[in-house]
This record gives sequence, C-alpha cells and structure tokens, in this order.
Amino acid sequence: MKTDSHRQTGLRHLLLHAQRHDDPYREAGKPAQDARCPACGAIFRNGRWAWGRAARDAIPTTCPACLRIQDRFPGGYVTLKGPFVQAHREELRALVQAREAHERAEHPLERVMEIGERPEALEISTTGTHLARAIGNAVRSAYDGQLKLRFEPDENLLRAVWTR
Repeated sequence: MKTDSHRQTGLRHLLLHAQRHDDPYREAGKPAQDARCPACGAIFRNGRWAWGRAARDAIPTTCPACLRIQDRFPGGYVTLKGPFVQAHREELRALVQAREAHERAEHPLERVMEIGERPEALEISTTGTHLARAIGNAVRSAYDGQLKLRFEPDENLLRAVWTR
C-alpha cells in the first residue's frame, strides 16, 4: 500500500525540525521595545541589534556582545600559530582588526574581545562564532596555510586554528 510521503514523520523530518542549542546571550538580549546599549551605543530596533540613532523612548539595555565581554565568555576562539606568525605578527594583527571592523560595521554583536600573544602564536577571542570563522577564512585567504574549524554545538562555540 502506498503512503503519501508528505504525511510521514520519520526520523529525517524530526532531525530537520529538532531544537538547536540557542545562544543564551542572544536570547537574553531581546528587549520588548526599542533599546540602546549604554556601553557601546548599539540600538535594538525591529528585532535586531544595529548601529544607528536610538529612539527617544529607547530603554537602556546591555547588548549581548557587551554582556559576553563583561562576563569574559567568548563565542569563538581563533589561534594563529607557527613560525610564520612570529615573522608577520603585526601584519596578522592588522588583518584581524580590519576583518573585525568590516564585520562590526554591519553586525554590532560580532567583536574581538582580546588578542593574546604567545611565542609563535596569536590567540583571538570573539563575541560570536561568525567573526571567528571570518577571521580564520581571511587569514587563510591572505596567507594560505591550514585552517581547521571545530564547532561545539552544546557550547555554541567555534574554535578556529590556522597554522603556517
């Protein structure tokens, strides 16, 4: 007997619509009305954070990126390592800062939290997974090398390691 495929609710269908682990910082940062972050000046309007002029009745609400920075709880880590890093540290720093400026202009919740230095390595922590991936891809695109990305869905965290 034939069955209509659109009526079946098998495992595949359930997996497509399964709950994903949401970012608690993003959920906590959705105010009920227009808002302005007192720390960075980002505004919340029409369901998203953006840069711009706040409405007169905007309530002061700390944005998710500022909360992550305050809590020291990154959403992404990028490690640049190898002998190439030692020789080109300032160039790599400039590339990271340029990529952040580009992403941050459109997405205020994507920011670099810290750039740490070790011998033959730079360690960058970001407020979001998208910026960590963008930095890794920008470095690989500019300088070749090997990029490994690992996403931890339970932690909503991306680890990017670039080596050359």
